[in-house]
Amino acid sequence: MQASQPTPPFDFPAARRLREALGMAPGHVAYGMRAGYGLTHITADTVSAWERGLATPTAAELTALAATLWCSPGELMGAPRTLREHRLARALAPEDVARGAGVELQAYLRMEETDQWRGSDRQSAALAHTLRLTLPDFIAVTGRADRLAELLRSAVTTRWQGYVRPVSKLLAVDKRTVEGPLRRLHEEYQSRMVRTLSWGGGASADASGHAGRDFLDRVLDHFWPLVPGHL
Repeated sequence: MQASQPTPPFDFPAARRLREALGMAPGHVAYGMRAGYGLTHITADTVSAWERGLATPTAAELTALAATLWCSPGELMGAPRTLREHRLARALAPEDVARGAGVELQAYLRMEETDQWRGSDRQSAALAHTLRLTLPDFIAVTGRADRLAELLRSAVTTRWQGYVRPVSKLLAVDKRTVEGPLRRLHEEYQSRMVRTLSWGGGASADASGHAGRDFLDRVLDHFWPLVPGHL
């Protein structure tokens, strides 16, 4: 038996706002979903429960609700977190994503079910294009966040120039895209360490160590704002 899929994130205030902007009552929405999509179990009470955050629509219900409200599923979702949620937000069928990424459909479905992307670098780049992923989302969806954080920590604590190629390869972007961000990230880390040490006093070494660990623990948060146009 196939495991039930988790419900996608749902922005219930947005659902109500979009409905009211169209001048529709919950009953109108429910009727549209029943008549247009065969969801005979949907009632005005169902729609009201969604809008009050008391219940969450399934993926099929979310898609039908979005069509009834003349919006994209992404407008009714919170921030997508998984491969499946990004696909739903773009209103794409699994076949569309598999074809766009250049993978077999069954292989894609397994990756979506386990939330573990196993495509090649070329397929990963094609996936990002198909789903229109930002770089942070691309890294998260393809399971590369830990590896990227490891590379960035090494880049800021040693010579950042040696990490331009591996970071650009991991992100599937041109090397010029990451040269500036890596340089600024390195400068920010080194500057923070110097400022902490310059405080003087017996606690300066401990303070410096704490500041350094905090920066390295959150290195991805420091890195993404430095990458122009990719948030």
